[in-house]
This record gives sequence, structure tokens and C-alpha cells, in this order.
Amino acid sequence: MSRGGEMVYIPDDSDFSSFRDQCESLEGWHCRYNKAGVTVWSQGQEESCSVQKIKTRISCKDVPAETLYDVLHDTRYRKKWDSNMIETYDIGRLTVNADVGYYSWKCPSPLKNRDFVTLRSWLPLGNDYMIINYSVKHPKYPPRKDFVRAVSLQTGYLIKANGDGACVLYYLTQVDPRGSLPKWVVNRVSQFVAPKAMKKIYKAGLKYPEWKRKHDPEYKPWVYPEQNTLPSVSLAELSVQHADSLENIDETGLPEDHLSTSDHEA
Repeated sequence: MSRGGEMVYIPDDSDFSSFRDQCESLEGWHCRYNKAGVTVWSQGQEESCSVQKIKTRISCKDVPAETLYDVLHDTRYRKKWDSNMIETYDIGRLTVNADVGYYSWKCPSPLKNRDFVTLRSWLPLGNDYMIINYSVKHPKYPPRKDFVRAVSLQTGYLIKANGDGACVLYYLTQVDPRGSLPKWVVNRVSQFVAPKAMKKIYKAGLKYPEWKRKHDPEYKPWVYPEQNTLPSVSLAELSVQHADSLENIDETGLPEDHLSTSDHEA
């Protein structure tokens, strides 16, 4: 995402087009899971699995594309459905369709929890929508001692309208977790974590209209930029988050049998 890796920039049409092509293409992708309307693919060498690309697709009946787009933007609602999230908030806005945000999440015990600071950009295209991000450094949000700062090389969603009141959701991610992870973790991501996460988003989409009716229904700054009250952030304040500047921990020796029971939920 970060063009040569040095300058922070706001993605343009060619970046969104490239992201869409990756979501829709099957070339070079290996199917890892295909069950109950959810498919997971991976790309990259199996042995250098810490920075693998993972792509997931789910068909969402009875959820319009614009509803899922709202779900993925609405940080207040995210607290209701994303049980892996520890904290998320918007730091500041760059343009009408780009901002900087923070997200931390619980990793399966006994792994250390991770967090990100990312530049996020979004593009509505008629009936289809895209949201993409990559990691940046912000001087006021340095790495914290209680988290491992991970690096999103490229992460995002493609939501495609699929007939009347239905859609297809793609999630594509390439993340450096800043740790040498055990092989079982990588397998779990494709076999359990990714499918479960997609089903959660689908269920969140089904419940969102009722929740939103009771929680500031007119407030959608991702649709109506004039509602955005975030402080402005300048690109000059940001720099690209290079993985090699962050702590790298070795968790390869952690055994799978120490996982907490909640992490086994499929």
C-alpha cells in the first residue's frame, strides 16, 4: 500500500482498483476453508507464514451492501459485536474519505495482545463499497508496553451488492504480527478465526438497523462528512510504520493446549 514504503499518502482510485482485483481474483490463492457460505484463501509461502495474505468471502443474505458498509464504519456499534476488540477510536481526519485510527485486539491466550495505528480510506461506488487501511506512525500514539504493535501492510473490505437486499463481503489482510508465531496459530486463523469473524460481521449486519434506530440514527459521518467533528491531521504528522523498527517477539514455542476455552469457539 505505501508505495515504496517511505511516504505516507492517501490511496487513490488505482489503489482501490488494485485492491478490488485482489479480492475478486483467484490466481495465486490457495483455498484453506470452504464451508457454510464462507471461503478462506491464503497467499504466500507456507513457511514464511507470519506475513501471509489471508482473504475471506461470505455471502450475506438479507443484508444490503450499504448496511454492512455502515456496520464496518460505526465504531460505537463495533463494541456490540466485535468481542476480540479491546479498544478502538478515531484519532483524526485527513480528508472527507480518509482518517487515522487506533485498534487493539485480544489474541488467543497465551499470545500477547496486539494493536495498530492505521490510515484508513474508503470509497463508495454505487452499489459497491471499499474500505482499506495500512499502518502509520503518529507521534502522539507510540507503541505501548502492554501491547505488541503490529503492522498492517494492507487490510480492507470489499462489499458488493448481490441482488435485492443482499451482498457479498470480502475481507483481505496482510499483517505483520511482529512475532514469530507458532504454526498452529496460522492454521487457526484460516480454519477458525477468519470464518468466525466473518459470521460475526454478517450477524452484526442483520441487527444493525434496529440498533441504529435507537442510537443517533441520522449520525453517519462516513456518509455525511459535514457531521465529522474529528480534529484535522496533516499527512506531515505521519510516517510509514516500518515493521523492522518495532519489537519482534518469539512466540513459536507457545503450545496450543494452553488456549483458553473461549478461543476454541468456532
